[in-house]
Amino acid sequence: MNNRLYGNLIFELSHEGRRGYSLPKNRFGHYEVPQELRRGRDAELPECDELTVVRHYTNHSGNNFGVDNGFYPLGSCTMKYNPCIDEEVAAMPQFANLHPLQPKDTTAGAQAVCTLLERALCALTGMSAFTFKPFAGAHGELTGLMVIRGYHESRGDSRRTKVIVPDSAHGTNPASAAVCGLEVVEVKSRADGTVDVDHLKELLDDTVAAMMMTNPNTLGLFEKSIPEIAQLVHGCGALMYYDGANLNPMLGACRPGDMGFDVMHINLHKTFATPHGGGGPGAGPVGVRKGLEPFFPCVSPYSGNFAVEMRAYAYILSLGRENIKMVGPLATLNANYIKECLKDLYLLPIEGLCKHEFVFDGLRDKSTGVTTMDVAKRLLDYGYHAPTIYFPLLFHESLMIEPTENESKDTLDGFVKVMRTIAREATEQPDEVKGAPHSTPIGRVDDVLAAKHPVTTFRQMRI
Repeated sequence: MNNRLYGNLIFELSHEGRRGYSLPKNRFGHYEVPQELRRGRDAELPECDELTVVRHYTNHSGNNFGVDNGFYPLGSCTMKYNPCIDEEVAAMPQFANLHPLQPKDTTAGAQAVCTLLERALCALTGMSAFTFKPFAGAHGELTGLMVIRGYHESRGDSRRTKVIVPDSAHGTNPASAAVCGLEVVEVKSRADGTVDVDHLKELLDDTVAAMMMTNPNTLGLFEKSIPEIAQLVHGCGALMYYDGANLNPMLGACRPGDMGFDVMHINLHKTFATPHGGGGPGAGPVGVRKGLEPFFPCVSPYSGNFAVEMRAYAYILSLGRENIKMVGPLATLNANYIKECLKDLYLLPIEGLCKHEFVFDGLRDKSTGVTTMDVAKRLLDYGYHAPTIYFPLLFHESLMIEPTENESKDTLDGFVKVMRTIAREATEQPDEVKGAPHSTPIGRVDDVLAAKHPVTTFRQMRI
């Protein structure tokens, strides 16, 4: 392979005067661009012939990693099962060519999809109604908290300005509460990783608006005290908010509404078939129990990200009532299988049954000096994407693994074998692991330097 085409930036392949396009004949006449809108100098664009451009981007596309070409132990948070049929349905011109501002009487089919999807989500979660306006999970959190705030204000209960958040919560929970103008109060976790109910009791009073929880929590542990927690929170007049980030293992097993949650959001792009690597697209519909429907705020004039909703509905229909019940149990089975196969070499800070994900605290043998970052980088050499690292913040060397429900035992065994190989290398050849990756187009980069001094432009090179 020509390394100049494979490893270089498109600017480095540029030669003055080369072109790879021809514009169609102007059919619209000539119009002067206002002076204030004109750029002061020519745009620094690469000048390449057509084949160079095609080969350059085709070769680089091989560096993309996704569920179509490899195992992605980061799980439902970013890359989960994404059947091509869902993409095909969402791309149907009857849906894809709709405009958000076209007359309502011309979008009856799209409206029907939203209605049917809402019914399905209500059945799966135990909620009474959903709004599809939020465009992402964090947007959904904010919307849900606005529902809660509106509910309390409608009762003249203006003192309720506090939101209780576990110390193991996703960072968006306290951020969303703060954006909503609410005060964040942290409740501690017990040694077993679940909410400390005794500490919670100390925090509850008539100033609490809600408690936000993810169940199972960020450690992949099911909050067994949830009935008591819900009773305590409701007892002081507050509401329960469910963060749907970890809904995968719940499908077919239990419903947030039955646990006592009043408001929740769902990350359709996590649980229902739209991987959102790179930051998008997303959708965060919010569901509420009966009686809270009037407090849905208008956070958008549109019905959210409709293409994601289309994928979600196609995914639900493809599984059906019977097979969607297998999602949660299989996600739990796969996670526990990997955990049990590796816990002799990787430190498991909290023993016991996990759900869809679990967290190691790095390698069990700390004397090697090999960190979680090193393990993640070395996985790239073996053709695997790295799991989530250094989150949650409860452990110094967190390594969160989430295999999702659709992976085969052969795939899991291959991943386990590589993880065990890396643990052995850490003992026998630690420098090999610390210097990884060795086989990728770009080697170990200085993440701190890149964050503090990012290079966001490229001065065109003449070669």
